[in-house]
Amino acid sequence: MSAARTGVATSPPLPPLRLERVGIVMMSAVGDAVHVMPIIHALKAHAPRCHVSWVLQPGPATLVRGHPLVDDIVLFDRSKGWRGFLDTRAELATRQFDVVLGLQVYFKAGLITGFTHAPVKLGFDKARARDANWLFTTHRIAPHSGQHVQDQYFEFLDALAVPHGAPQWTLGPWTAEEREWQRTFVTQFDRPIAPIVVATSKAAKDWMPERWAQVCHILWNDYGLQPVLVGGRSEREVAAEAVIMRDAPMAHSALGSGLRKLSAILDGAAVALSPDTGPLHLAIALRTPVVSLLGYTNPKRVGPYDFAHDLMIDAYGDPGEDYPLDMVYREGRLPRITVHDVAEKLAQWQRAYAPARLQALRDRGLTR
Repeated sequence: MSAARTGVATSPPLPPLRLERVGIVMMSAVGDAVHVMPIIHALKAHAPRCHVSWVLQPGPATLVRGHPLVDDIVLFDRSKGWRGFLDTRAELATRQFDVVLGLQVYFKAGLITGFTHAPVKLGFDKARARDANWLFTTHRIAPHSGQHVQDQYFEFLDALAVPHGAPQWTLGPWTAEEREWQRTFVTQFDRPIAPIVVATSKAAKDWMPERWAQVCHILWNDYGLQPVLVGGRSEREVAAEAVIMRDAPMAHSALGSGLRKLSAILDGAAVALSPDTGPLHLAIALRTPVVSLLGYTNPKRVGPYDFAHDLMIDAYGDPGEDYPLDMVYREGRLPRITVHDVAEKLAQWQRAYAPARLQALRDRGLTR
């Protein structure tokens, strides 16, 4: 395998590299894990014999495990405390990499990057590497003005001179049992499903459950869709579930189904609805139309990357504001989104997406 020529500038300059063994440190966030998949696709297209090892926490690992482009998963179980760090260090001690991509910029990720063995540990520049994360890398990509998270990850490919075009996402592979579960789940209803992600990891990103309940009535009465509540079973998610089910008893709850079944539900949906959280990006990767509600986080940085932009509700900026692409969080913005705003995006879904999407689901036997 020929050595990769150096792409864009790094500090210090990269030595000649043979991309035979690549390590990736991106451990926790489901949305970020989705954004890593195009990086792996590009690496494998450029160097098909490249062996990719990915350090992941157990949750996202369930989504990635068995993927044909991911050769090796090293688990990092943060719930074990320091024992989790020691176990991961022991696992990484048996592996030698040509390059490690430090895509996550928190201190714990820096420690894991520090445990890896590679002549090149490539990370973000000092301005973007939080928690002194840059101390754990040997080389850093050049400083860059704000970009979407996906484009930031593509900077690592540019530094390695690995070509990439439009992102490629694949999830799975789905087993026969998982496909049968999906068919059984979606066909239990007499109408196509519309999953609603009821809450996120941060209360400031959540929409009010009373308004989700009103949306359930719109989905049921105006569009002939079956609302399905999805997500985990955290305290806030369970509380939101109780309110929605009280006010919209036609909704069906699938909270706590796990990531792979959640992905199967999104894959079989006519339309999904989600604030800024991992399932939003899962839906984008699956090419499921998704009405997205953003206000706390900057949509230019974390919104839908290349699909369903016209279904996004942007409460982050003020009317007419050309806000910068930055990492600033804005509190108190989600209540600005009204039920009418969501209804307008559902009307857009019906005009632009519904005919093709519903036909595709019928062709796959995923709606009656």
